Amino acid sequence: MHYDYGFTSHYLNLSHGRIHYLDEGHGKTVVLVHGNPTWSYYYRDLVKGLSSRYRVVAPDHIGCGLSDKPDNYDYILENHIGNLRSLLEHLDIRQTSMVVHDWGGPIGLGAVADGAIELNKLVILNTAAFRSTRIPLRIRICRWPVIGKLLVQGVNGFAKAAIFMAVNKRMSRETARGYLYPYDTWSHRRAIHEFVRDIPLHPSHRSYGTLVRIEKSLKKIHENKIPVGFFWGGKDFCFDDYYFEQWKTYLPQAHYRYFEEWGHYVLEDGKGSIERIIEDFLGKNQVIHQ
Repeated sequence: MHYDYGFTSHYLNLSHGRIHYLDEGHGKTVVLVHGNPTWSYYYRDLVKGLSSRYRVVAPDHIGCGLSDKPDNYDYILENHIGNLRSLLEHLDIRQTSMVVHDWGGPIGLGAVADGAIELNKLVILNTAAFRSTRIPLRIRICRWPVIGKLLVQGVNGFAKAAIFMAVNKRMSRETARGYLYPYDTWSHRRAIHEFVRDIPLHPSHRSYGTLVRIEKSLKKIHENKIPVGFFWGGKDFCFDDYYFEQWKTYLPQAHYRYFEEWGHYVLEDGKGSIERIIEDFLGKNQVIHQ
């Protein structure tokens, strides 16, 4: 494929399939963790911007992007965390900075929650890693039995809708094709549906306990004074201002930047400026205001 991606692909064989990842540049490591329904393509411009100064690792979760998409697999938060841990161990990454977005928040923070991998700096883009019962109706519908599966896996309604709903600036056709490229069949869209089903809203949910553990680990980030930078899109239909304000209670020491005209795909709406802002934060431990 092309779609302005143009990186060398690497693969790690796990017991349940191959995980695809990018490994670009040299220097201190920065790991970029994507969400749903994106893949490492979401970070393509950030990879290009950071790889001149850093070693940049950007995996695709199992079921996403160019990774394998097994049918007989439990697509749950704990397993995604374990896959990321396996990759970091394989690459002998024992300390790293991290950029997380959407599901990349709980997955990435879950991978470093026990402290075995030292977190240097953290960049957070429209995500949550704590409990909430809030969920937009348009996403709740995708969780409904039968109807949800048909919408998400049958007509690719979740990924296609994100092309329009996750941005405030119109996405080019070429970029849209890049996002949708890995999700071309019913079976290739299973992980997208499972991510939606795996949102832990209640204590009885399969991933609720995992999320509680991640939420508790946020206290360590605050106590250890790990530099955290928030770059938040104000027109996010899912992670709205409620989540932005909640983050301030968990990580009050962080640098917060709020971009009123950007949507959920912050790196798309902020293309051309957000890369420099993130690079500056990682390099200088401060945010340069525009």
